[in-house]
Amino acid sequence: MTLLITCLAAVITTVIWYTNEKARSLKIGTLCLMFWGASLMWLVDAVAEYLELRAEFITPAAADMLNDSYLGLSVVALGLIIWLAIVLIQDPNGTVHKTLLKKHNG
Repeated sequence: MTLLITCLAAVITTVIWYTNEKARSLKIGTLCLMFWGASLMWLVDAVAEYLELRAEFITPAAADMLNDSYLGLSVVALGLIIWLAIVLIQDPNGTVHKTLLKKHNG
């Protein structure tokens, strides 16, 4: 489930990056790379686990799938938080800077 969730997040962010010029200015490419990196990590983990467990890997327990789902969603949430911090710090459109100046002068 972690692989599926991170691959889905990677595909969605890649489509957004590819089709939306404004998204590119908001550093969504960085988010794409984070999700594709996580997907690659989970793919390697899945291959290693398959080589170890063989047939048991194909039929996981419901509790294992639920735990993997929580982990996948946590990875996506952490990636979004890191991306948001990057966007707020770099402030590509100057929105944060303008807002702070407006409050300071106003």
